Amino acid sequence: MSVYSPDPQDAFFLMNTVAGADTALQELACFSEVDAELMQQVLAEASKFVHEVVAPLQGVGDSVGAQWKDGQVTMPPGFRSAYQAFWQAGWPALSAAPEDSGQGLPSVLEAILYEWLSAANHGWTMAPGLLHGAYECIKHHASDALKVQYLSKVATGEWLATMCLTEPHAGSDLGLASTRATPQADGSFALSGTKIFISGGEHDLTDNIVHLVLARLPDAPPGPKGLSLFLCPKFYPDGSRSAVHCERIEEKMGLHGSPTCVMRFEAARSWLVGEAGKGLNAMFIMMNAARLHVALQGIGLLDAAWQKAHAYAQERRQMRAPGSARGQADLIAEHPAMRRILDTQRAWIDAGRVLAYRTALELDLAKHHPNASRQAAAQRWCGLITPVLKSAWTEQGFLGASACLQVFGGHGYVREWGVEQIVRDARVAMIYEGTNEIQAIDLLVRKVLPDGGQALGALLNELLPGMSAAGQARAQRLREITAELAQASLHDPVLAPAVADDYLRALALVLMDWAWTQIQAAPDSQAARWKGPAQALSRHVLPEFNMRLEIISSRCREATAPAAATSVGVA
Repeated sequence: MSVYSPDPQDAFFLMNTVAGADTALQELACFSEVDAELMQQVLAEASKFVHEVVAPLQGVGDSVGAQWKDGQVTMPPGFRSAYQAFWQAGWPALSAAPEDSGQGLPSVLEAILYEWLSAANHGWTMAPGLLHGAYECIKHHASDALKVQYLSKVATGEWLATMCLTEPHAGSDLGLASTRATPQADGSFALSGTKIFISGGEHDLTDNIVHLVLARLPDAPPGPKGLSLFLCPKFYPDGSRSAVHCERIEEKMGLHGSPTCVMRFEAARSWLVGEAGKGLNAMFIMMNAARLHVALQGIGLLDAAWQKAHAYAQERRQMRAPGSARGQADLIAEHPAMRRILDTQRAWIDAGRVLAYRTALELDLAKHHPNASRQAAAQRWCGLITPVLKSAWTEQGFLGASACLQVFGGHGYVREWGVEQIVRDARVAMIYEGTNEIQAIDLLVRKVLPDGGQALGALLNELLPGMSAAGQARAQRLREITAELAQASLHDPVLAPAVADDYLRALALVLMDWAWTQIQAAPDSQAARWKGPAQALSRHVLPEFNMRLEIISSRCREATAPAAATSVGVA
């Protein structure tokens, strides 16, 4: 079984030459010393660590998995030593502030690192996957006393963190959460309740685990406004263990190397993070950071499946390819059906990288740029693009990995080649950190329609000069359908949520066209490496746009049709 191998040259080209990292970062004083040479060096070392240390553990993570016994979780062989090497080498602290023991590097480098880690070993990467969000949450909302105790430990990754939101009866609707926090005389709180689907709730990778938990104070109102956020460590500073228990780990379709825990809090001593009743505000810092990383999981897993399929297609011979003059079997890479699969997935991978790397750059611009209007533009980009990336690229991560499995034929369905594990592991990314349906509703109902599409229109105006003529036409059609939707939704309150998935997918296709136009306009992009995916984009991907818009338009017509026209055949 081959192990995943990152390509730092491709990543640097897409990050720097296409997404414009060097230009964007020059505008930020905090990154004045970050030049192309430094970024190339970081990517080279990251690719080496991922390939040599993390990727070889992919198989054992799946076959052995995390093991639970008497409330303790033992991680698969090699996982702890790899994680200890990871944090001691400084990788979790890549983008954390220097004053918090971080390295102060741009978010885009961290984004690429986690894309590669997810591609190499999704189960292992689940452990440090929430560190950045937990760090930001503690940094911006915790008291000074909590920061002194926990911030640098989380920033460096010496201690891992969890995000304890979901309960058996409260999944997407967190307002139903019922975990209780009872005030204590010393200013702490006693947490009582059960949380489920907690990634890394218990493990032996680090000496401590910092749990960030949504709970309800005794006098809290019902619903999401009654939720507060609390910090509860596995071990307290005096060495005593908290009353937090791992009741079991779930048996899952994939991600066997990551323990998905049921956690029970029995009057566990904890501390308030941020203001009472503002728990979701603090938690969303973690969730928004996590959503970009989940999008990168989709991109990385698709790349991992593509690498395996591409390598297999370059070795396996079956029949003569159509038009071949050879008298023997050809490589399956030469068969048009296989070429279509491989090039189509490559088109999604490369476009996703351009958009994700640009989004990571915009996160830093929103945080550090001295100009308020540029900050606002960056925030607009992140608000609109993040749900598209999370939804469209995690869906393609799963569907595309399944398509890559097809390249192997029957061999792909057995464990020997490793691609079936990627298909299983990829499926969960469509569910967690806000299901893809919720991402689509968030985009259309909360971010596009309330202002009549003005924010989206402003974003499209920025992108139009960099689009092809056909891309500009699609963007204009998207504007028109947005206006139709805004009017039709006044007649049918169900309309927007019903077509939100189609709308998000249509926007994703417009963005893909823009991203590929940027790739093709960049120096050295006319090599054979880029031609096949570019052709697949226009032939096999972008035609979907018209289908999605017809679905939306049809529903708009139904919503605005006279009542009599919708009751044909009714006596």
